[in-house]
Amino acid sequence: MQNEKILLFIPAYNCEKQIVRVLDQLGPAEMAFINKIIVVNNRSTDGTETAVLDYMHAHANMPITLLRNRENYGLGGSHKVAFDYAIEHGYDYVMVLHGDDQGSISDFIPVLAKRYYRKHDCILGARFMPGSKLTGYSAIRTAGNIVYDFLFAYVLGRRIYDLGSGLNMYSVKMLRSRFYEKFRDDLMFNYLMVMASEFYGHDIKFYPISWREDDQVSNVKMANQAVKVLEMLNEYRKDPAVITSEYRDKIIERYEADPV
Repeated sequence: MQNEKILLFIPAYNCEKQIVRVLDQLGPAEMAFINKIIVVNNRSTDGTETAVLDYMHAHANMPITLLRNRENYGLGGSHKVAFDYAIEHGYDYVMVLHGDDQGSISDFIPVLAKRYYRKHDCILGARFMPGSKLTGYSAIRTAGNIVYDFLFAYVLGRRIYDLGSGLNMYSVKMLRSRFYEKFRDDLMFNYLMVMASEFYGHDIKFYPISWREDDQVSNVKMANQAVKVLEMLNEYRKDPAVITSEYRDKIIERYEADPV
């Protein structure tokens, strides 16, 4: 058993068909390393919350807490809720596993078993590096992601294998300064996290994972997001200190969620 306290954070938004499959991934091999699970419901409009509650009732021995954001904060905002939770409750590491069942937490068992996470500030699951496996992911989207990885690599001066998969692990020590508070609350949160890690000198390590798309519904608005990401990257290229500025359109003083 590990000495560290590890929190598993599952962001959930309108994924009632997938969330139970994600929770079913958490067998004895995975739970041997996890102390607590929080599912952060970002004000889903479908049956996601009911599905999680039913699962909790059927698996009363699982250390799961369901939290409901006080408003729709976006994916980035849900990360802020979870990171703050990890800081405030004394966890040492926080893992992220998206609730739409595209990633597999078993990919990280070697990371956990070998205590690989102790050597780095964060381990980022990478869909586009040697050893990764993609299922049902279009060739066009794959190519687009790889192009963006190379653009970021050029600006940041280091190899980038993924800008935002749904399986990552962070040291709470790295997060304690809450450098992420001013980052965008939408799907571009992870892009800013990668840029910030270079700016602040965080030790990040990419790790190959498997990824699949079958019955998931994407919330990405591709064209609009692509332009904004390039704008952010260009601003960082001209002045890396821009990463400390305010990126949000709406200022939220505190990201709060209530137990359900």
